[in-house]
Amino acid sequence: MVEIVFLAPFIIGIIAFFLPKEISRRLLVGIGAIHLLLSLLLWKNRPEAIFKSYFAVTPEGLLSLLVISLLFFLISIYTVAYLKESEIQHENIFTGSMILFLSTMTMVTLSDHIMVMWIAIEATTLASAPLIYTHRSAASLEATWKYVLICSVGIAMALLGSVLITLSMDIGNVDAPLSFSALVIVAKTLDPMWLKAGFVFILVGYGTKMGLAPMHTWLPDAHSEAPSPASALLSGVLLNCAYLGIFKTNKIMHAAGLNDFSGTILIVFGLMSILAAATFILKQNEYKRMLAYSSIENMGIIAVGTGIGGIAAYGAVICMIHHSLIKSSLFLSSGNILLGYGDRFIKNTGDMVTRMPKTFVAFFSGFAGISGFPPFGIFIGELFIIVGAFKTGHYIAAGIFILSLCVIFAGFANQVMKISFDDSDSNKIIGLKEKASMVWPQYILLLTSLILCFYMPDTLYQTIIDAVTAIGGGFK
Repeated sequence: MVEIVFLAPFIIGIIAFFLPKEISRRLLVGIGAIHLLLSLLLWKNRPEAIFKSYFAVTPEGLLSLLVISLLFFLISIYTVAYLKESEIQHENIFTGSMILFLSTMTMVTLSDHIMVMWIAIEATTLASAPLIYTHRSAASLEATWKYVLICSVGIAMALLGSVLITLSMDIGNVDAPLSFSALVIVAKTLDPMWLKAGFVFILVGYGTKMGLAPMHTWLPDAHSEAPSPASALLSGVLLNCAYLGIFKTNKIMHAAGLNDFSGTILIVFGLMSILAAATFILKQNEYKRMLAYSSIENMGIIAVGTGIGGIAAYGAVICMIHHSLIKSSLFLSSGNILLGYGDRFIKNTGDMVTRMPKTFVAFFSGFAGISGFPPFGIFIGELFIIVGAFKTGHYIAAGIFILSLCVIFAGFANQVMKISFDDSDSNKIIGLKEKASMVWPQYILLLTSLILCFYMPDTLYQTIIDAVTAIGGGFK
């Protein structure tokens, strides 16, 4: 049962490469619906995997899986309408790659073996690269190569980190499987020096894929050049998969009593990412690159919260969930803006409030949510992180955190106001009929984020608590 959740889309994704575009479009939505159903069944029953040494259902994995499944289903509905409006050649390659991308990301969430996790995260790179190169332009080719090369270097460093963790077992004379679950149990008997070295390499390696600064340089180009449905998956889902690799490794560090070491490094990289986003977002002239730098900011926020621990770790997971929902909505709305104005530059847009009112509501609401306005979940998560920082004495980190968020909000708001309300006569719109299927997926994503702020099912709350408790998080 567990393995079929990623094997089914893998097989169907390969088949989709050889189907006509009309059939592949229907297949995209169909596999999205099937995957969501399988994920809900997995959430309810939580069975054991057939290959227990390699795969397991964990709280953090279930959270990521449910987010992936819901997002992919809604994005697939949007994608069908988007493909009809846009001029994308080789649609079967695009849809097949999306389904394979779903399979590899699902495999990441269910991986328990340290090397299977590495293989799965590397597979996400290979599956998503064709999505970035969809338009077959020089810029998209450059972005694709940058994505593949930088992320592959990062993944190679993560492989070295995984090897170093196995060395910590050999030096400590520990006989245990190479699964995260087993390593957490025997963590105190692992050699601390090699364990620390392994964590550093894994953080840098998977942090590259997560978009942490200064390893983030692939992310703005990839998000800018990929079609909007692919950008929504890259930002809303892929970054979480890389974070999952870091999260699981941090569980080992916490169990070994080395959480102060890992926490400090996470805080440093997180603050560097937020500062990088604050620096570049002020002068952005493309709205998709602006959203990409916002993703870098949010990954930094999640890293800071995870590093601080306690209530801040709970806030980090809350931010992860709501970032996925809201940022995916924003990237889908950016697809409408691109189709409507025919341009990625902010200066060539404007007056969206009257020209594309339905998209405006989704885009502006998404901006409010991702900027941390109450009552959206990002506000709640950031508040928990700030409270956690003050409770644990991280006053300087809290100050940098708050100041950077203010700068990012100012830069983000300035550009969003231009897109939404600038009524310059030079702005020309090609024309886009705001079909329901190109707007309501964004509304559902935003509504889901809002509902989770006021009502969170007990099973979801308990799963989050179970996940963060393993890294010293929670309300105690």
